[in-house]
Amino acid sequence: MSGKPNAGAKPEESSRAPTNLSWTISAILVSFLVSGWFFDAYHMLLSRENYLLCSSSKNIYTVDNAKPRVECISIKGSKIVDTGDFDEVIRRRAALSSYLPHWASNFVGRTANVIQVDPNSVVVPGIADAHAHILQYGFMKELSLTSTNSIEDIVSLIKEYILSHPEVLNDKSKWIEGMGWDQTKWPIAQFPTAADLDKDPLLKGRPISLSRVDVHAKWVSPRVLELIGELPDDVEGGKIIRDDAGHPTGIFVDKAMALIPAPQWSEERMSQLFDITMRDALSHGLTSIHDAMTFPEEIAFYKKKAEEGKLPNRLYLMGHLQSTEYWGDQIPHLQSYGKQGRLTLRSVKLVTDGALGSWGAALIEPYTDRPDITGLILTPEEKLSKLVHQFWKDRFQVDVMTKHGVNVTEWRPRIEHAQIMTIEELQRMGKLGVSPNHVLPIGSDFPVESIDPLLGFYAAIARLYTDGTSPHGPGGWYPKEKLSRAQALKGMTLDAAYASFAEKDIGSLEPGKKSDFVVFDRDIMTIPYAEILKTKVSATVIDGKVVYGAL
Repeated sequence: MSGKPNAGAKPEESSRAPTNLSWTISAILVSFLVSGWFFDAYHMLLSRENYLLCSSSKNIYTVDNAKPRVECISIKGSKIVDTGDFDEVIRRRAALSSYLPHWASNFVGRTANVIQVDPNSVVVPGIADAHAHILQYGFMKELSLTSTNSIEDIVSLIKEYILSHPEVLNDKSKWIEGMGWDQTKWPIAQFPTAADLDKDPLLKGRPISLSRVDVHAKWVSPRVLELIGELPDDVEGGKIIRDDAGHPTGIFVDKAMALIPAPQWSEERMSQLFDITMRDALSHGLTSIHDAMTFPEEIAFYKKKAEEGKLPNRLYLMGHLQSTEYWGDQIPHLQSYGKQGRLTLRSVKLVTDGALGSWGAALIEPYTDRPDITGLILTPEEKLSKLVHQFWKDRFQVDVMTKHGVNVTEWRPRIEHAQIMTIEELQRMGKLGVSPNHVLPIGSDFPVESIDPLLGFYAAIARLYTDGTSPHGPGGWYPKEKLSRAQALKGMTLDAAYASFAEKDIGSLEPGKKSDFVVFDRDIMTIPYAEILKTKVSATVIDGKVVYGAL
């Protein structure tokens, strides 16, 4: 068939106009698709993983100076894409939807998932513990001695453990290991002896090794002393406690603990201990943990977990070997490693002295309760200096400031267990930019202390025991040293992220960062001190997904 064109119209114009418009639209769409913008907008608005989390009481504390408290956060997959009041967030979403095809924009309203938290609840960034011991926590939970107040209490717990474990009851060669005793809580604050573990017939002849609460001393049974055999007179960086006749009492401090031939942990055993810790960590709102002494075999375990995509939260490892010779070539550098990108190792832990409770911390003056002791130096100064310089060269998280003039924000040096400091030392650390851990960022050192970060939050702002008392009265211990609630929250979130080089990804609720957050069932930022200790976690969220509780 043929026909004439409309009067006054050129055939080529009537046929080309729609073709040019089609090409123009296609070019724009291709440009959007190539740039990723169109796809991101489309996916953000229509994805099932996209939702708004809102609090009508604006109890979302972001730790973001620009918007410290907001009504809503917008989540797209693993990322936060927007924060603010409900109306403004919805308005920005609507503006974005106008660029979508008509058929797609019709679905936006129906697919937007708005989750309202209870107005009495509070949402905060994912909590980090900046100093902890992951596998040791699981180990301690198996035979915990933290509630004991005497040797008799400990013997009773060990008996219960033996009777409830038939494989141990029927095999006297099985090792019994526990953790958590503290002689300073006993009627007579003195170290126990091996003989104390041989008085009861059920314990007699069994290999028993019990770690002190700070893991800087171990108490063993006579059977373990038999297995060790001949002991050296001295141990560099450690101490074998002996009686007046020179015989070992069964207490080994710091590096002397390496003499105890306890069984090494298998991968299966580490997995059991890991699972115990992760369950408790997530139930208390911990989304990130800095493991403060990770041995090579443990690093290999975590690395495998990361490769399998089986890390429930984010781990920042501090590699460690009990050696005063350089060992950096025995551990890998890992940065956001694994399927989930949750494993990092760029730090090492170098130990200079022991711990206070086992009289091993090196002090300027003698201990008041042991005037014959000033502590133990585990790594001599000249060896420590050599180690630090070599680790610095190999780009681990240490710093050499005097000779190289490096930028501390690049290296972020940390001093762990910064407990007893002079004013001059604190001032010098502040001037140099060194982070004194357990101050800011805040770490618990679990299992030495509780895994519950709210206990640390409470202690930082109230400076009281859990019963509301302190050596200085109900106003708190040295009350001028109290942190504000905002400072304490920042110390457990953004400061911890900064200390692990992760502040661009986590630590605050800001657009572009990972959607890690915690919902508590009451507002810890305003409620009375005592109520903080009653607060529960309603939900723990990592990468936008609920890993504990429910939204």
